[in-house]
Amino acid sequence: MTVREELERQEHRKLNPLAAFSDESRGRPRYEAPREDDVRTCYQRDIDRIVHCKSFRRLMHKTQVFLQPEGDHYRTRLTHTLEVTRIARTITLALGLNEDLAEAIGMGHDLGHTPFGHAGEDALTRCLGKPFRHNEQSLRVVDYLERDGQGLNLTYEVRNGILCHTGDPWPETLEGMVVRRSDQIAYVNHDIDDAIRAGILTNEDIPHAITDVLGHDHRDRINTLVTDAIRTSREAGTVMLSPEVDRALKDLRSFMFERVYRNPIAKGQESKAKDMLQRLFEYYINHPEALPEDFHPQLSFEGLERTVCDYIAGMTDNYAVDKFSEIFIPMGWQIRG
Repeated sequence: MTVREELERQEHRKLNPLAAFSDESRGRPRYEAPREDDVRTCYQRDIDRIVHCKSFRRLMHKTQVFLQPEGDHYRTRLTHTLEVTRIARTITLALGLNEDLAEAIGMGHDLGHTPFGHAGEDALTRCLGKPFRHNEQSLRVVDYLERDGQGLNLTYEVRNGILCHTGDPWPETLEGMVVRRSDQIAYVNHDIDDAIRAGILTNEDIPHAITDVLGHDHRDRINTLVTDAIRTSREAGTVMLSPEVDRALKDLRSFMFERVYRNPIAKGQESKAKDMLQRLFEYYINHPEALPEDFHPQLSFEGLERTVCDYIAGMTDNYAVDKFSEIFIPMGWQIRG
């Protein structure tokens, strides 16, 4: 018996019967024969493929909420991804679900995010004339864009969890549902933390009707949401929050939209970022020869607009600024380090 087979047997012995078992995966887009010396389950292999891919490394230089913040302690898209994954592992462990599947989905869920956070999504939506959705782009990254067009060939369950971590429909596995809930828990709470650090919010600003339910500081809110998700989900047999906590989380999210996500201090530079990406999009549409060489083969089967969109969506914040400066700012005016 191989190490992989023993790990798969252990899953059946210790996990909840409702868990997604590795040896019952619906497989990969392209068949891969099991290796006799493989020591990893299919979901463990997916984690490694994601963590070692280029798109994952670029997350460290992509905005979460605040554009170019002053200080080293604000979240990036990468630290957000790690926080989501840790919350998801805590919940799946307590529910007896497959932690490896949850980790793979968590690590991959935001691979398709644009530079400059949701401002980048808005800019590409404008450029394309149709909604650009980062969850769909994340799936596109793992299916097609990584490994020079070969993709990562991830399992069905991981791909479904990545696609369905936001919007409709919900994921098909309980592990995917856990990641979706963990994403909500993580981003609302760490965005409060960053907003307090930026001086545009204090803990006392949050309505007492919310804090009396969720807690009065960052640690208490996370703990309340995680423990409530575990307790309620155990009783319900699916992943959910209790009605009171779910309502408080929704109210907290609405409060954040009003006070932070639309705050002119937090979002004051977004119009500039959007304009920058739109001008880059227009430039590459008119000058496809300026695209990197590894994008040129894609032009013949994906078309110019889709190829330019993929290139810009994959940029980090600093790379987008550098390309804009290189193309549109006269050499003598460019800021030199």
